[in-house]
Amino acid sequence: MSNHGIDLHMHSTVSDGTDTPQTLLKKARAAGLAVFSVTDHDAVKAGQIIPCLRAQDDPLFIPGAEFSCRDAGGKYHIIGYGFDPDSAALQDLVIRCHGIRMEKFLARLRLLETEFGFVFPKEEVERLLALENPGKPHLGSLMVQCGYAKDMREAFTDYINRVRCRSESILPQEVIGTILAGGGIPVLAHPCFGSGDDLILGDEMERRLRRLMEYGLAGLEAFYSGFSAEQSAQMLSLARKYDLYVTAGSDYHGANKRVAFGNTGLDEASEYPDGLKRFLAELEVKI
Repeated sequence: MSNHGIDLHMHSTVSDGTDTPQTLLKKARAAGLAVFSVTDHDAVKAGQIIPCLRAQDDPLFIPGAEFSCRDAGGKYHIIGYGFDPDSAALQDLVIRCHGIRMEKFLARLRLLETEFGFVFPKEEVERLLALENPGKPHLGSLMVQCGYAKDMREAFTDYINRVRCRSESILPQEVIGTILAGGGIPVLAHPCFGSGDDLILGDEMERRLRRLMEYGLAGLEAFYSGFSAEQSAQMLSLARKYDLYVTAGSDYHGANKRVAFGNTGLDEASEYPDGLKRFLAELEVKI
């Protein structure tokens, strides 16, 4: 297996990606990946679809899901890997997170209208509301379509990220506990990035990590498309210090994000770190 053969963080049309689960399987096959995971936001449907489509020689697939959570210490994205998608506790969490996601989506629509005067065609709003998990990229795309922003970056920076809506939040201990109860491995996604443009490094990063480890966090996404070499190095150092698993992900969203499929940064490593080897071994993936 080559260092180019792993991408454990991507999104499909089940959440805010533009490729269907079927298309992601085809892209993983065409890219020569050995292992991949689809980690839709607050959803496990792709993990139920893709195993039914895989041929014997297709890349190995690890069920995944990315959950947003928050506590007094900040905002986190926790990815669960290798869980049972039919776990009752996990299904309950998905339903609850979906409700929160819909409330936030509607709140953002209202705030964009009241604060910036953006009025969207009724049929387009209804189309987005009919999606399984509409989110900020869908809003950004609609803003560009309606001429309210020249591109997705402007839509996010100048408008969407400036409207703050209050909503219920899931606690990280709830997410981590539910992933563990479903037989999965909880991993902190893109650890250096908090809410918005916040960059978390050094002692603050370590404090956050130790707090999440108290709840059962088991791994760090140390290789990520948006990380510098220094950021990846710090995450690898923390993983070694606390004996955590390591993962690698692109955060590919198709046309909704400027990230190339399979671009995890792992190709910069001369060999797999021990934490990644142990993570794959725990999921019975042979390398």
